[in-house]
Amino acid sequence: MEDCIFCKIVNGEIPSFKVYEDDTVFAFLDINPLSKGHVLVLSKEHYENILEVPEDTYAHMAKMTKKISDKVQEVYKPEGILVNQNNGKRAGQQIMHIHIHVKPIYKDTMVFSEANHRKKFDDQKMKKIQKELAID
Repeated sequence: MEDCIFCKIVNGEIPSFKVYEDDTVFAFLDINPLSKGHVLVLSKEHYENILEVPEDTYAHMAKMTKKISDKVQEVYKPEGILVNQNNGKRAGQQIMHIHIHVKPIYKDTMVFSEANHRKKFDDQKMKKIQKELAID
């Protein structure tokens, strides 16, 4: 996509701090990181989100996310690693090119907790949702 900043990074039009690249995936340091070692893993081909990306491409992104997470853990030994992938502006996606965040969490890293925002549904509602989302 012509105006996509991530496509421009993949194509070498914008410099990046690349940590991995193959035929399918490109991974680089986030220029506005949450913490030291914050990496973005994205498909080289432009897909907006998880609803557009082919399953095999997303599976490869996940595989490389695991390898990068292992490397981050080995090198920096953070207290935790937050892996997230946002879909749509309302879900926090800022660049409309599918990507997975690998965010090392250290004792001084600010992390949003959704614990106080969780909902509680009764069994009837849960069964209805279960039936609606069941995959045959």
